[in-house]
Amino acid sequence: MAVKTVTSRVDMRGDTHIENLTSSVQAAVADCGLSAGIVTVFVKHTTASIMVIEDEPGIRADTKAFWARAVPADPAWQHNTRNAGEDNGHSHLRGQLQGPSVTIPFSERALLLGTWQQIVVVDFDTRPRTREVIVQIVGE
Repeated sequence: MAVKTVTSRVDMRGDTHIENLTSSVQAAVADCGLSAGIVTVFVKHTTASIMVIEDEPGIRADTKAFWARAVPADPAWQHNTRNAGEDNGHSHLRGQLQGPSVTIPFSERALLLGTWQQIVVVDFDTRPRTREVIVQIVGE
């Protein structure tokens, strides 16, 4: 078994901004020299998540609406009240629920995603930031 790791940076706008990573992950798998295995996509931040979605405008809008309803912004979150100037307690909670990574199998140097499945990073924070994404490929 071999392990290959690729790090990239993604400029995000916050406020449940979604950025599609599928083509860059597929390129990393195709170029890694491994023919089959698994790839983990991981974001190194507590207010962002990686997920697999059908990436189309309606789902993007629905995703933003879902998170606003499920974990609303609220100045009374303890993270906000205990840390002067913080307003992103809901961002951390959303990140905890969704999680920082997904793992996808690949074969013949191609991701084994379903027809409509796309890999995205979602930024839950309250301001723009640059996010670091790790793609780690394990295979043979």
